[in-house]
Amino acid sequence: MTTAHPILDSIRDAMEHHPNIHLTPHPVHLSLEKGDVLILDGEVQDVASKKLLLEVAASTRGVSGIVDRLHVVPAKPMSDTEVCQHVVDALLDEPTLRDCGVRVRDGGEVRVLRPTAPGVRGCIDVRVEDGVVTLDGDINSLAAKRLAGVLAWWVPGARDVVNGLGVEPPESDNDAELSEAVHVVLDKDPFIDAGEIAVDTHGRTVTLRGVVHGEAQRRMAENDVWYVFGVDQVENHLTVLAP
Repeated sequence: MTTAHPILDSIRDAMEHHPNIHLTPHPVHLSLEKGDVLILDGEVQDVASKKLLLEVAASTRGVSGIVDRLHVVPAKPMSDTEVCQHVVDALLDEPTLRDCGVRVRDGGEVRVLRPTAPGVRGCIDVRVEDGVVTLDGDINSLAAKRLAGVLAWWVPGARDVVNGLGVEPPESDNDAELSEAVHVVLDKDPFIDAGEIAVDTHGRTVTLRGVVHGEAQRRMAENDVWYVFGVDQVENHLTVLAP
């Protein structure tokens, strides 16, 4: 049963007419708790749709808080065990994270897969439940936090990534830091030729310019940017080279 309410009606209208929010055949359920706390529950096609829907909700007048239960359709069905193993493998194989400890939390059990290197701060705790990957612990830079989150998003069975990693010592964030993180991610994606992609960031909006070899690369590059922690908007001005 669909609940009628001016706040909910406004969000539904924006959600259904937004050109870049891609819904699935299964409806996103909207409800209010305590009068003005919005609960979003359901599945969307991609991470861009999730972030944009959350932005629409946050900008809706009368909403004081949001409970995010939105998931993304996985590219490939996987069990939690499979998703966890892929995430762990990606973290262990990433050269820039080689000194960072990696642990898996499963219920009350903690398995240490790699201890933190001597004299280095940082350990990533991985937990997967219903396809949702949660990263906890502390890491030694914002760049490493963002990269760890993208590696988790790249696992085909991931339905969401909750990046709860703290940064020690704390770092201030800025547009240059975000642009650099996007550059790193694009360079690491084996399916993208990032050599001719320029990245510009202003107020958490990332703009991509340059050329790519095919529409698939254009879409993948945009998705990679959406995966980066802290990105609120993506302007994709990449040009596809004619064959």
